[in-house]
Amino acid sequence: MTSRVSTYESLSDFAPDWLTPPGESIQDLLEQRSWTQAELATRTGFTPKHISELIKGHTGLTEDAAFKLERVLGGSARFWLNLESQFREQIARNKDRETLSAAAAWLKELPLADMIRFGWIEKIADTPAQVQAALTYFNVASVAAWQEQYAKPVAAYRAHQKLLRTAPAVSTWLRQGEIQAAKLDCRSYDAERFRAALQQVRSLSQDPDPKSFLPKLQSLCALAGVAVALAPAPKGCPVSGASRWLSSHHALILLSLRGKTDDKFWFTFFHEAGHILKHGKRLVFLDIFREDGLDPKEEAEADDFARDWLIPQQDYQAFVKRHDFSESSIRRFAATQHIAPAIVLGRLQYEKRLHWNSALGKSLTVHFHWPHED
Repeated sequence: MTSRVSTYESLSDFAPDWLTPPGESIQDLLEQRSWTQAELATRTGFTPKHISELIKGHTGLTEDAAFKLERVLGGSARFWLNLESQFREQIARNKDRETLSAAAAWLKELPLADMIRFGWIEKIADTPAQVQAALTYFNVASVAAWQEQYAKPVAAYRAHQKLLRTAPAVSTWLRQGEIQAAKLDCRSYDAERFRAALQQVRSLSQDPDPKSFLPKLQSLCALAGVAVALAPAPKGCPVSGASRWLSSHHALILLSLRGKTDDKFWFTFFHEAGHILKHGKRLVFLDIFREDGLDPKEEAEADDFARDWLIPQQDYQAFVKRHDFSESSIRRFAATQHIAPAIVLGRLQYEKRLHWNSALGKSLTVHFHWPHED
């Protein structure tokens, strides 16, 4: 009969998924040698009761016992301690699986189908493992920790009421922003540098290809301490953008790509940039593109910032005084401003100078295809 010692001694990474106390290996060796537990007690200096409890797995195998077994039964102390460690770990893992199984209902709160579809998390048939994967996505150890770190803060965000009833979806989206921001090499935040970056970002609106302008946008902002991330919004998260501070030195602008047109994208970006520049570091803003019907002070300020940064008020007023809103006129004005024509069209439509269903939308508006959709 081959002993457990000779079978597993060389397997330093041996990690069984069954409960096997070291005592089973001890009992095998006793049977090979025709020893009784009482004789092993005498040879090791332990009491018969201690040997009995050790074989049953009722008591832990200590370092002292491991060295004694090394001398009496063979096998290294490391081998015996590994068996003990694996046995205790599996007991703890089984208990942890019970805890994870009890948290299965939490998965129903999350936009799990979209998380899987977007590639944010792996689909796993085993429920405890799926809960484990979801907790790992949020970098939290338990559902209770998730509640404290994500659910409660989301409920306190300045946002439309219809966002507040979908806190798990919103927190899932915001977490994706954190994940992406962590991959960007951002300098410490510098407001003046960020303003200078926005001047260059503005001209990027003329580029119709996200694969071309997105890396430039992210690089310019990262040099000023602002991470720019893009993530599709899961079901239950009807937001166009968000701005928040990840720390006192780094800010995040997260865009959901909800509109998929260049005018909406760039207005949302500059709206969030306005929050970063004008409002406190403790506030987190979740925004629905011109749909929430609210006009809090900070939102109005961010709207004004985006409007005037994209098209300076004096230049815009001179343009509208000519009352020529033809396609050629809009294109010429946009070219002088170094911005996309759709931005000019969007402002004219918002101010009801042109109808929202204007045929100009088809010729002037660019519909983005984002890299994540490939």
